[in-house]
Amino acid sequence: MMSRTGIQARCCPGEGKAACVARTFSRRSFLKGVGATAFTGMALGRLAWPLSAAADVESAAGLIRRPLKVKPILVYDIPSRRPQTSWRNWGGVQTRAAVEEESGRIRGELEKLRAAAEFPVDFLPLSGISKAAELSSLTDLAGSDSVLLYAAGGWMDVFDSLGGTGRDLIIFCRHRSGPVYLWYEIVSPRYLRQHTDALAVKGVAEEDVVIDSQEELLWRLRALAGLRNTLGTRILAVGGPDAWAQPPGVVPKLVEDIWKFDFRTLSYEELGGLIRSARADREAVKEAREQAAVYLKTPGTSLETERAFVENAFLLEHVFRGLMKQAGCRAITINGCMGTIMPLAETSACLTLSLLNDAGYLAFCESDFVVIPSGILLANISGRPVFLNDPTYPHDGIITLAHCTAPRKMGGTKLEPARILTHFESDYGAAPKVEMSRGQVLTNIIPDFASRRWAGLRGEIVEAPFLPICRSQIDIGFACDDLTLARRMPGFHWMTGYGDYLRETGYALRRVNIAWDVI
Repeated sequence: MMSRTGIQARCCPGEGKAACVARTFSRRSFLKGVGATAFTGMALGRLAWPLSAAADVESAAGLIRRPLKVKPILVYDIPSRRPQTSWRNWGGVQTRAAVEEESGRIRGELEKLRAAAEFPVDFLPLSGISKAAELSSLTDLAGSDSVLLYAAGGWMDVFDSLGGTGRDLIIFCRHRSGPVYLWYEIVSPRYLRQHTDALAVKGVAEEDVVIDSQEELLWRLRALAGLRNTLGTRILAVGGPDAWAQPPGVVPKLVEDIWKFDFRTLSYEELGGLIRSARADREAVKEAREQAAVYLKTPGTSLETERAFVENAFLLEHVFRGLMKQAGCRAITINGCMGTIMPLAETSACLTLSLLNDAGYLAFCESDFVVIPSGILLANISGRPVFLNDPTYPHDGIITLAHCTAPRKMGGTKLEPARILTHFESDYGAAPKVEMSRGQVLTNIIPDFASRRWAGLRGEIVEAPFLPICRSQIDIGFACDDLTLARRMPGFHWMTGYGDYLRETGYALRRVNIAWDVI
């Protein structure tokens, strides 16, 4: 129904470009279908039910991430005594015995780092070199993602050669954790600033230097693991990739350029045929009903909508799993969440997307590629599902975040309590009201439309209210003043996850040339 302002109340994509011109658009609408026309990626081609491995509904143990491959290199120098002149630099690793002892110390620390890492990381064998020419003998360097350089000695040629490989470089120096390193003294003036007053090395910065701390190494590696798992993501975009209220095709092209995403598209005509076939498959329908029954018996789960909507959500999940299997990916987004999906599936997609996220997939509504890269990055950094949401206006130290597709495993393993209701704005289908934990610290990522500056906000859940808005909703508190947040939050949609990963996010973003503004 149209209000006097001419604005229709809908959660997701609106009525298309003509409707926007006529001002009959949802306050969160996309230019429905237009973005998909301008930028479609690679279509999946003809599909038939049953889909490849569509019956495989096993949940992943968590988000599947490939290991970050790290090459540790100890750079040292063994000087020879010369009379009546300076013959050695600073540092405590200057004999063959000291090199062997330091190598053993490093190996022990790497084993502890591997054990402490809750993200996948493979440390390649430690190598020791004293000059750049020896890098060619490191046959496993080419297969690494990152280099962890233990800068005990050596000179500029080694650093310059490694900086030119295109691999992420972390420089570790000792002060008190073992024999002091030469580069503890000179890493800034000699290498980073190249004998000038400003940073002068491309791809390496002050934050890539770590002194003594293994914890400081760990979070940087966590960030790099998240970044490496995000770059090149293949994602199935049902209805085509789009962006909230942006010109057709512009944002998806930015995402392809910056993040190297591989878009696989599926038309709603094809999806409709698959859903109709699935609904005619007695075994698939029976399985969906059984899964819904088990889900609704989960402790902390209450049903406050029609049971058929939940059963249909599980059948839709079955279809989406099969489609991702066919596309060779574990990420999906839907452009026409409401008006398109509902008549096809006879439910909303809200619960379906929540289920997929809890099962270790990356599933987003609205096909908004302004914000989706931030969700994939945060999930790959944290190893936890993330919550794409609509922000409100900050006041009195709080801001409300809400949407209808929240995962329940926000902490990574345990299901949060949830009421299964209708999607709010349609009052139809199945959508979870996830009761997120009060007192929980959150990372909030606020991307801009132009992919130039993302804002970050550390928050804490102070309330999980039940307002007449999107079902999953939280009031979060923050430390800055209201006006500061209001002035500095760009874009529209936010991405929210449990835990504090602000520093990891910023560390990763520097490598794709997106500024990070922690509010």
